[in-house]
Formats: sequence, structure tokens, C-alpha cells
Amino acid sequence: MKTIALCVAAGLLGVARVPAQTISYDFDTAPVHGSLPLSLTVDGVSALFSSTGQGFSIQPANTMGFTPSGFSGNCIYPNSVFAADLRISFSQSLSALSVLYAPQELACDSSATMRVTAFMDNTQVGTATMVADPPGTWPSATLAINVPDGFNNVTIHYDSPPPTGGDWGPIFMADNLLVTTIPEPGWLPMLSVVASLALILRRRAAAPPFS
Repeated sequence: MKTIALCVAAGLLGVARVPAQTISYDFDTAPVHGSLPLSLTVDGVSALFSSTGQGFSIQPANTMGFTPSGFSGNCIYPNSVFAADLRISFSQSLSALSVLYAPQELACDSSATMRVTAFMDNTQVGTATMVADPPGTWPSATLAINVPDGFNNVTIHYDSPPPTGGDWGPIFMADNLLVTTIPEPGWLPMLSVVASLALILRRRAAAPPFS
């Protein structure tokens, strides 16, 4: 029994953790002109994109005749001039998320407040805001959130309009979503211990009794 206990202890100590990875969703391979919901899988992590209201679709970043700073290829684009939330759920827990966004602002001298709220299933676990600087015409900025204990879905929301100056609408574009996964236990070493334990027990059961 002492040998078995030592094997189990060694196996538990040997359980490695799969390191965190940073995953990028750039939407360039997504079906262009297709409306959400949309599911994309990168490096084994699936992201389901959905929305409220009249929602969003996948469109070229230069649909308006120019491309906001940092955008390229395809992006998430509003389907209407009415406010809509962007919702994203993931197939595994994350510790961090960031997304490039550009709100509809025409020569504004201030910018809208954008908000991301993170949830673990249905429980809110964090929220963060961002204001583009400098403001202007379709300014861009990165909205980010970190929740070390983990989350598996987020809502990206147009929180409030520019407080001063210029013409604006409560809509936004989004691109270059980055997420960081939470390290998970690697079970191969433990499976090896279980196999070794089974072999020891089998051999003991087959051994002749002491005379």
C-alpha cells in the first residue's frame, strides 16, 4: 500500500498545467455580408457571436469608403442606425479579452463611452469602460477587461454618447478580438499513474499467497 500511495502522490505532483494561450479572431475568414449569430473556432476555442436589436453582420472594414484606424479586412458592422449590444460566448473560460472598436462619430470633440461586461454563465464577474482618445470621425480604441478568476461570455455595449460637440449615432464597428484562456490541468501524467496503479493491483491479485 505504501508503494501505491507513493505512486498516487507522485502522479498528483506531476499533473502539469496546460499554459494559457492568446487567441485572435480577426473575422477575415468569416462569411462576408452574413448577419450574426456566427460561430468561429480558433485554436480549439469556439466563440459564438450574437446581438440584440437589429444586430450586426460581417462586412469589409472599408464599407463606408474609408477604414477606421487599426481595422483591416472584414469586421463586425452594425446592421442599422439603432443601438445594439454585441454578445460573445466562449467554449472555455477566459481570463482576459480585448476588442478594437470604432463608434459612429462625425467630427466630434469628445467620444462615446463603451462598456464590456463579463459573466461566468449568468453571473456578472466584471465590467470595464473605454473612451476613444483622440476623438474625431469614427475614432478607434481598444476596449479590454481582465478577470483572473475567469469568465465565459461578455456583452459589449454602447454605454453613453459623446458629452460634447459633433454628430454621432449609438452604433459601433468591432475588429481584432483577442482573448486569453485560463491554464487548465494536463491529465496525461495522472492517467499514467492510474494505469500504473491498475497494473500493480492486477499483479498483486495474481500473485500466489504467502505460505
